[in-house]
Amino acid sequence: MIIFGVILGAGLVFIFLWLKGRAVKDAGEDKKKELDDIVDKLKGAFASLSLDALSKNSEEFLKLAHQRLENAASLSEKDLEGKKKLIDQTFGDMKVELAKVEDLMKALEKDREHKFAQLSTNIELMTKEVSELQQTTGHLKAALASTKTRGQWGERMAEDVLRLAGFIEGINYAKQKAQGAGRPDYTFFLPQGLCVNMDVKFPLDNYLRFFDATSELEKENYKSQFLRDVKLRIKEVTSRDYIDPENRTVDYVIVFIPNEQVYAFINQADRSILDEAMQHKVIFCSPLTLYAILAVIRQAMDNFNLERTAHKILDVLGAFEKQYQAFCVSLEKMGEKIDDARKEYDSLITTRKNQMDRQLKKVEELRQEKGLVLEDKSAH
Repeated sequence: MIIFGVILGAGLVFIFLWLKGRAVKDAGEDKKKELDDIVDKLKGAFASLSLDALSKNSEEFLKLAHQRLENAASLSEKDLEGKKKLIDQTFGDMKVELAKVEDLMKALEKDREHKFAQLSTNIELMTKEVSELQQTTGHLKAALASTKTRGQWGERMAEDVLRLAGFIEGINYAKQKAQGAGRPDYTFFLPQGLCVNMDVKFPLDNYLRFFDATSELEKENYKSQFLRDVKLRIKEVTSRDYIDPENRTVDYVIVFIPNEQVYAFINQADRSILDEAMQHKVIFCSPLTLYAILAVIRQAMDNFNLERTAHKILDVLGAFEKQYQAFCVSLEKMGEKIDDARKEYDSLITTRKNQMDRQLKKVEELRQEKGLVLEDKSAH
């Protein structure tokens, strides 16, 4: 409105100036003074009008500004109140979440204490078991230092494998059976009266020294001596009568190594030893490979026994067939007799019964004609 008043005033001044110029031109110099007075009056009136308009516009402007400020303050207070509520709610939610986190931390702490106590107990038990295992290993090591004890240990391992394979002494194998100049630890029975021998004695002195050695030179020395002992064992086994075709043995002999680790050590140290053993008809077996060989032997014996008894089974089946045929003939004759008896029964129950019923009916008619009454014995 102020700008509009200024523009209106400027327009009026411009109009009056233009009128003044026109009047000067038209009226001349005589009316110039009069026009100047009129212009001065108009200026004064316009100034007064502009001042009033400015004063009123300023008051309206101040009122509008004051109202706007009040509205803005009211909106600011409401906005602040909403933000305060939102902040309070957020802090409340944070307190709840912090409480949950605190409870979770307490639970984790309790669980950690429990697990730590359990872990300590397990460590103590493990330490105790390791100590007992070390003692047991020491006792085993001391026991294996004796050749006789090693032989007994090998026999015990072989007995466990035989029992696991389902072998029965006296049926599937014989223990320490005399065989020529040698004496095998076990003799396994094969089909057609054949057998295969097994020896469980094995040299382990240098093998144990190998693991006790502290320097690489000593380890290599004991390793070479152990492999040499294995080769000597091959020659020792083949020099005995473990392989004797005249006494119905096969062309192979089994040498039992009572430990998988020793068996694997021989394969890793010198792969040619097993090939050399096979060339001399010697089969090295660990507990696992012995179980596989025994399974093959048992299956072969079962198949042979089944084949050997097959003829007896066929003879029994032939005799059974004859008896079955005689049974069928007797059964047919009995069936025929039963049919004849059935026919005779049907004849009695139909024809003969009907004829007897007719005769009884005639007797009843005669009794009624004569007025005879039969005494009812059931009444007495």
